[in-house]
Formats: sequence, C-alpha cells, structure tokens
Amino acid sequence: MTVKSGLEGVVAATTSISSIIDDTLTYVGIGIDELAEFASFEEVVYLLWHRKLPTKQQLEELTAQLAENAELPEGIITFLKNTNLKDNHPMSVLRTGMSMLGLYDPNAEKMDTQSNYQKAIELQAKISTFVTAFSRIRKGQEPVAPRKDLSYASNFLYMLNGEVPNELAEEAFNKALVLHADHELNASTFTARVCVATLSDMYSGMAAAIGALKGPLHGGANEGVMKMLMEIGELENVEAYVQEKMDNKKKIMGFGHRVYRGGDPRAKHLREMSRQLCQITGEPKWYAMSEKIENIVTKQKNIPPNVDFYSASVYHCLGIEHDLFTPIFAVSRTSGWVAHILEQYENNRIIRPRADYVGPDKNSYIPIEQRG
Repeated sequence: MTVKSGLEGVVAATTSISSIIDDTLTYVGIGIDELAEFASFEEVVYLLWHRKLPTKQQLEELTAQLAENAELPEGIITFLKNTNLKDNHPMSVLRTGMSMLGLYDPNAEKMDTQSNYQKAIELQAKISTFVTAFSRIRKGQEPVAPRKDLSYASNFLYMLNGEVPNELAEEAFNKALVLHADHELNASTFTARVCVATLSDMYSGMAAAIGALKGPLHGGANEGVMKMLMEIGELENVEAYVQEKMDNKKKIMGFGHRVYRGGDPRAKHLREMSRQLCQITGEPKWYAMSEKIENIVTKQKNIPPNVDFYSASVYHCLGIEHDLFTPIFAVSRTSGWVAHILEQYENNRIIRPRADYVGPDKNSYIPIEQRG
C-alpha cells in the first residue's frame, strides 16, 4: 500500500458542490469572484444545497424558512445561562449546543429527504442565533431575538450587537460568509462525511465537523492573525516582528495554503473590506499593518496571504470578539457541511480506509506470571 501522509493528493470522493482547480474556487461551477461580488449568503446556501441558483420566489421561500426557524429552544438558552462560558472554549460550547439541538428535534432520527432538509434549515438558522446568544450571555447580557426582516448577515450582527448594522458592515459580513461557505473536501467537511457515511444523523455530522474545525490547524487561523496584530501593536513594529519570525523559522499566521499554490483567490475580497472598515471605524492601523506584513512576506518568501489573513481585521472592525472568529467560520461553513452531508446520503458508502501497519511482527502472548 502507498501511504499518503495527511491523505495529501488522495481523491476520496466525487462531488458536484465545489471545486478547486488551478487555484480557482467555484461553487457548483460559479467562480468565487462572481459570488463574492454579487451573491447574498442566502443565494449561496440555496446554490450549495440545490446545485442551482434560486429564482426570486425560491430565494424568498428559503429566506423565510431560515427566519422562521432561527429561534432557539428555551432549553438551549437555559443551558447557556447555566454554563460557565468564560472558562470554556467557544467551539466546545458550540459543538455541545449543536448536538443538543438534536434532542429537541422529534424527527432527529428520521432519514427521509424531507426530514433531512428540515434539519438543514434548522441547523443553518439556529447556529447564527446560538453564537450570538453565547456571546451576549457570557457578558451578562440578554440574547437579542432574531428579526425576520433582516438578511442573514445583517441579522447576525444585529443579534450580536443589538443594533442594525450599516450597509458596509452588512456587505462585509455577507462577503465573509460567502467566501467561507464551502471549500471542497477540507478536514471538517471530510469529517462530517465520514460520520454520516455510517448513516448517523445530521446533528452528529455537525458535531463531528465542528470538532474538526476547532483545531488551530483548520479553523483558528484568523484568530491567530488578530493575536499577531495585537502583539505587534503599531505600524513601526511590523518589520522587526516579521523579520524575527522569519529568522527563527516561526510561522507567520495567515499565509500559505495546503491546496493553493499561486494564492488564495478569496483573500483579495476581504483585503478591500478590511481597508474600508478599518478606515470608517477609525482604526486604519490594522489594515496598514496587515498590508505591510503581506508585502514583506510575499517579497521575501513568495508566500501569499490566505482568506484568514484579512478576515481577522474585518471581524475585529465589526466589533466581533476574537475568540468568536472560529465559531463564525462554523456559521458560514454549516452551509457547505450540510450540502456535503446531503450529498453523502444520496449515494452513500461507508468510508473505511486501510492503514499500513508498522508495529512489531510475530509477537506472542506471555502469561502475566512470566513477564518481567
């Protein structure tokens, strides 16, 4: 057997959801540049789940369904209020909360198409409400109920901050949701598919995916970028900080990607959002520092930034706490996870690879009395 460490280069599934070919990311064949520029997140959700863009009526129906199902069960709110949220990782709380949703769904174990689609709606609608409720409750504030007249992106920021966001904030957050919605067979998506390939339920698949995303090598990179920017502090400190990292062969967060060789096509869209938001919020130094770091790293190492690099300053300027960056990743990526879970169910075969054994050979059992 040929072992590929980390399954690099191994094709493990066929999919019609998204692709990465020649450094180009597409959702159902539509380039990410077009979608980031023109699409609402709700359109992207429909596209990923149905493999086509919605008509006006279909989009209105999906938007209404998400709004109708955004309220959390009272038991989930009670769980959040009775849990020590300050000492628990937000992704651990999110993983537990999304799993708990299955306990409130009388159809959780039903596997027919209609029941699974309703679960998809429930998960996509409620994860946004859960993350914002978590944020407010741990600060001693009451959760803000979702509104039915706001877009998905606007509603998230409204539930988080208690104020309807301005157009630029809504545009920036919508763009971030679109850019993070799906990314072929990444670690968390593969985890979700492995889980449901056993014909386990969608809530289990979600919990598994969130568990994989929690790892800092997958979902935590943009939080690491913001931590780096805070450590640098001011523009004049950038060059010495980056040079010290490179001299000691330390990782600079937000650069490089396992799949892309010529650069992450998503990064440029959040670069511009970062520039505008940092300017309008009176914190231009975060963009200026990011731009200077990018220039140094790309010039000396020829490694371009990935989507996480500028999303950090975008989220920061939207007033989002830094440890919520990865849960927000999950809010967006739920659309892709659900799409892949449904696709796995459609043509399922349990995912069961082999391993190349490298342990001792021809060993024997020794009775305990004879063991030294």
